Amino acid sequence: MTEQDLISLYSARILELTTQIPHLGRLEGPCFSATARAPQCGSTVTVDVMLHDGRIVQFAQSVKACALGQASAAVFGAGVLGQSAQDIAALRATVAQMLREKTPPPAAPFTDYAALQAAQAYKNRHASILLCMDATLAAIAKG
Repeated sequence: MTEQDLISLYSARILELTTQIPHLGRLEGPCFSATARAPQCGSTVTVDVMLHDGRIVQFAQSVKACALGQASAAVFGAGVLGQSAQDIAALRATVAQMLREKTPPPAAPFTDYAALQAAQAYKNRHASILLCMDATLAAIAKG
């Protein structure tokens, strides 16, 4: 990866998002918890969720990830409350497709995933971007 590649991949917006991760930490007595890990880089995200009527009403995340994983966790955390498992699965599919096929980013409240379009050419980074969604889906699936 050249210096110019790094500059375009780790934009000011991505670096800004890494400092704005909502819902950091763990919940006391969550309904469900799960951890997802990206084998390529070792990034890990653990999430705790509390559900009511199939929707996320409380959420916490422990993020030990690269800048791309942290930026994704910031965007995800900002819009996760009120979402259902189906919503999260659809979001994951949209983000994965955006990364793989260069399709448009997700709609509100997840439009800030547009900042991660710079990672499209770096397939080995896609798993870390999807971690927060994977962990959340795994947690909900325990129910």
